[in-house]
Formats: sequence, C-alpha cells, structure tokens
Amino acid sequence: MTSLTNADQQARAMEDVLANDIDTRRSRRPASKTPRKRKASAFSDRKVDHAYYWMAVPAAAIFAVFLYVPFIQGVLYSFTNSQGYGDYGWIGFKNYTALFHDGRVGHAYLFTFLIAIAITVLINVIALFLSVALNGKIAWKNGFRAIYFIPYTLAVLVIGYVFKYIFMQPLPALGKALGIGWLSESLLTSERLAWIPIVFLAVWQGVAYSVLIYLAGLQTVDAQVYEAAAIDGANAWQKFWKITFPLIGPFFTINLVLTMKNALGTFDQVVALTDGGPNSKTETVTYLIWKGGLTGGEYAYQTANAVLFFIVLAIIAFIQLKFFSSKEKV
Repeated sequence: MTSLTNADQQARAMEDVLANDIDTRRSRRPASKTPRKRKASAFSDRKVDHAYYWMAVPAAAIFAVFLYVPFIQGVLYSFTNSQGYGDYGWIGFKNYTALFHDGRVGHAYLFTFLIAIAITVLINVIALFLSVALNGKIAWKNGFRAIYFIPYTLAVLVIGYVFKYIFMQPLPALGKALGIGWLSESLLTSERLAWIPIVFLAVWQGVAYSVLIYLAGLQTVDAQVYEAAAIDGANAWQKFWKITFPLIGPFFTINLVLTMKNALGTFDQVVALTDGGPNSKTETVTYLIWKGGLTGGEYAYQTANAVLFFIVLAIIAFIQLKFFSSKEKV
C-alpha cells in the first residue's frame, strides 16, 4: 500500500515538473504583437475606408471648382474696372468706396433689410401657428400638411406673374367695390405700398418650408411632458410658452437664420411683380446686382457690391446663431 502511494506521489511530481517546464517555455516565447490600426489622419485614431475618399474627394473638387473658384474670381474682379468683357485695369478699393457714396445702393440695402425683417417675422409667426395646429389632433391632418406645402414646390416666377395679375386687375376692382381708397388702385404702381405684394408673395411661399421644420421639432417633444403639465393645471398658452417653445428652440434658431437669409436674397418676387419699380423704390440688393452688373455695364462695381453683401449676410447669420443659441434651453 505504501509502495503504491509512493509511486503515485512520484507520478504526480513528474507531472508537475513537466507542467512547469511547458509554462517556462511558453513564457520565454516573444509576445505576439497586436496589429496597429492605421490612423486616418494626424488628428484622428479612427480607421477610414478608402471608399469614403473616392466619394468625398471628387465631390469636394467639383464643389470647389463651381463655387470657390468663381467666388475668388469675383473678389478679384471687384478690384478692377471690368465691364464683363474686354480689357480692364486694377483700381484697388475705388469700387468699395463708391458703394458707400451711392444713394441707390444705400436705398437698396435699406429696402432689403426692411422687407427681410417683415418677411422673417411673418413667416415664423404664421408657420409656428400652423405647425402647432397641424400637430394637434385634427381630422385630415396629413391632407392639410400636403396642401400647405404645395406653394413651396411652385416656381416663384410663375406664381409671381399670377399674383401680378391679381394685384393689377381683380384686387383694385374689389377695392373700388368696397370703397377702399388705397386698394382701389394697383399696389404695384404705388411707391409707398409696392413692397406689400413682394412681402405677401415671399411669405405665402416661404411659410411651407418653415412649417415642415417646426413640425419636425414638435415631433421631438414627449407627450408625457404635456400630460404632466395638464395635471398641474397648465392651460394651452402656458403649455406652448413654457414647454413647446423652449423645447423647439434649436428648430426656431435654424428657421430664423434660413428665413432671414432667404428674405435678404429676395429677387424673383421683385422681377415678377415690380421689376424694381416704381421709380426704383422696390430694388433689392440682389436685384440691383443683377440689373446693374449684367445689363447696366457695372460688372466690377456690382461684383464689389456682391462681395460686400456676402460679408453682411455672414455677419448677420453669425450674430443670429450666437444670440439665439445662447437662449436655447435644450
């Protein structure tokens, strides 16, 4: 019995020795190096497939060729006396200096800013009201959404000529029938009121896109928040002002920037309705750039005006984003 026990102990000892020998050999082997991931760039550790470069680089090149190159050429032309053809010479900042002494340019900027403020305010107020109504529990909700979006799909020039006929014929006739003096004559021929048809057309078409953005924002608001507010006794106005509006703050900011940008670029409405008249009272900056630069022999001069207008738009957009982003609560 003792001999068997000793044999077992010896066998176990041999197994332990072999096991230790195997572990020792394994520990002496050099550790396998884990393959390092290829860095996408000096600023990122994320690995990027080459297919993304094949898609992004051509798109960026096309974008640069058709946007940045013409923009740079336009900036260079603004320092010349070019008429759009023939020889030209460098004149430095004379075009920019002349812009600040041109009364017609000053009136165009003032008129553009005034109608842009009116268009932006009206579009956002009307779009916010319609989006809240369309987001509620009403019949034919999807149908109403499609109806309100139709104006955005129509060409501005085509609709502009339709509205021009309305403001020239049926509306003055209606004003005469109702005995409304200021409406008895076409608004398009009045130097004091010709801005109204332009603002009306811009708002009529611009509301649709803003409604779409606000509806997307309203979909992000949890219904349980309204249920909790109802339990606390909040009325409809308190729900909107204390819950809805703060929660859709980011959507309000982007809508405000987009509507202001589009309103400052008002062009088609002016071409279709007033053609800058009467007596150049409804000329916007974009309309003046087009008319003076392409048909008035002021190519370099209006190019400088376009560069200046671009800087103004960039400053306004930056101020809007900074101001309203600081007010957002989400």
